[in-house]
Amino acid sequence: MLPAMPTVHVDLAERSYDVIVEAGILCQAGERIANAGLAGRRAAIVSDETVAALHGATLVSALEAAGFRPTLHTVPAGEASKSLSHAESLCREMIRAGHDRKSLVVALGGGVVGDLAGFVAAIFYRGLPFVQIPTTIVAQVDSSVGGKTGVNVAEGKNLLGAFHQPRLVLVDPETLRTLPDREFHEGFAEAIKHAAIRDAAMLDDLAALDPASREVPADLIARNIAIKARVVESDEYETREIRALLNFGHTIGHGIEASVPYGEMLHGEAISLGMRAALFLSEQRAGLAPEAAARILAVLGHFRLPLTLPATITTDTVMEKLARDKKFSAGAIRFVVLDAPGTARVTDSITAVDLREAIDHLR
Repeated sequence: MLPAMPTVHVDLAERSYDVIVEAGILCQAGERIANAGLAGRRAAIVSDETVAALHGATLVSALEAAGFRPTLHTVPAGEASKSLSHAESLCREMIRAGHDRKSLVVALGGGVVGDLAGFVAAIFYRGLPFVQIPTTIVAQVDSSVGGKTGVNVAEGKNLLGAFHQPRLVLVDPETLRTLPDREFHEGFAEAIKHAAIRDAAMLDDLAALDPASREVPADLIARNIAIKARVVESDEYETREIRALLNFGHTIGHGIEASVPYGEMLHGEAISLGMRAALFLSEQRAGLAPEAAARILAVLGHFRLPLTLPATITTDTVMEKLARDKKFSAGAIRFVVLDAPGTARVTDSITAVDLREAIDHLR
């Protein structure tokens, strides 16, 4: 059993860092960031307008108290802000605010903010250190760890980006209390994904949570982070297909998400649909037991995640979008299937016909 306030170490040689999970740690952010060897810098806080209104003043005060010189930079809330145009605007704002190669970027928000701020940190003056302070379930259990940064284009999600590891990740479960119900629930898709690919016992722990509550145990968050950390350590740049296991449900899920205007369907909602499709293909092509698939679908339903594809999203549109996904290699798809809960693998045997059948199954 992990301690109540755990720390997960991500071991990547000179790019190693800690992920600290602790209620109330946002108020200590300045001290914790200084202790990570980043003291005395200018700090560009990147957030969205909603999160900044809730938590921005607390972070600014914490940084100032520790001797940092922070400036706050916001983008509109939502997936549409994860774009090259917003990345450019942030970079120009930071230049006008006096930031240079000795500055620090602090991402305060969910997955969109983390990906966007990390991308800005990767390209600003050819690279600045950055710190992740995730405020949503999806960011706390998944996207804040691993160093994948990027922005979307009309042709697909995350097609432009860079690997740029954070120097520190501070996870404050208290920030989850301010999430609307829909945003709170969608994040559990990534936790269910972790359980499906690496920790089948976690499915029961997730099913035991009250989806109407904002009480998410720190040890459960850390357990998810540890799964992500161990995979990243084994395959930081996704060259050995180990890290590709984290894409379970994401191939078709990203295609669905990109088939509607960005933000109309939340990431976790699309991934829930993608996981149902991947479970169908796992039954058809990998021998996954139907009762095992049903167990995972039940946990998705427990968190009120969608399992039926809207009729307005056509199979042709999803196929067109997923064909541009990064998980295609030389035109062939690398698809993640389950042999059993907790046991995932990548296969190249899934065909376009199979994908179409799985998308149609969602109807």
